[in-house]
Order: sequence, then structure tokens, then C-alpha cells
Amino acid sequence: MIIGIGIDLVECGRFLDWSAFKKQRIFTKKELEYADTDNANAEKHLANFWAAREACLKALGTGFGDDIAFSDVSVIHDDAGRPELLIAGGARAKLKEIAGADARVHLTITDQDDYSAAFVIIEKI
Repeated sequence: MIIGIGIDLVECGRFLDWSAFKKQRIFTKKELEYADTDNANAEKHLANFWAAREACLKALGTGFGDDIAFSDVSVIHDDAGRPELLIAGGARAKLKEIAGADARVHLTITDQDDYSAAFVIIEKI
């Protein structure tokens, strides 16, 4: 059963002028390393990661705040390069609350020209 869906669209260029401090506050070390491996498109990767976070929080029915930190939702990649969400802390607690311990979280990310989009489905098993 689908418990939550979320979508986000973000302009990639907004990440061009972010300071290293701000990036380190928002993104995980792995995300920043992933983006840096493709320096010509680093802002697109960061936009993808941001859109994925926002889509996840929308699917959870919440936002960043006292209970959920930026680091509670991040993007990792499997061996084939497919993006997956890593959910921890307050976001993990909210996920468990709405969908139980066996929830599945599905993520898809795309980018085109100046925009990145992500879509998340939370499924209760």
C-alpha cells in the first residue's frame, strides 16, 4: 500500500554560489565526493540530492526542523549506480511511524538542462 508520495523540482544553478561551509552543512561527505568526481556537473548532482531530500520529506508529510536534520536524509548509490535514499534519525522515526519497520522507499531522479527533479514513493509492506 502506498503511504506517501513526494516530488520536487529545483533549479541547478542555485548551488553554484553556495559556500563550502553551507554545502558541508547540508550534504553528506559521500554526496560531496560523488558530486566532485564530475566537477563539470557538480551543481546538477547537488540539485539532484536536494530534490531527493525534499521529495522524501514531502512523502513523509514533514519538513526539516527540530525533529529532522539535513543529514537524516541522504542519497547513496548501489553498485549499478542507482540512487537510493539513506534515511536516519528523525526521518527514520517518522518513516517507521507512518509505514512500519518494513517500509520500502522508492526514489527516481532526473535532470534536464537547468533543472533537477526527484520523485519518492513510500510503500507499506
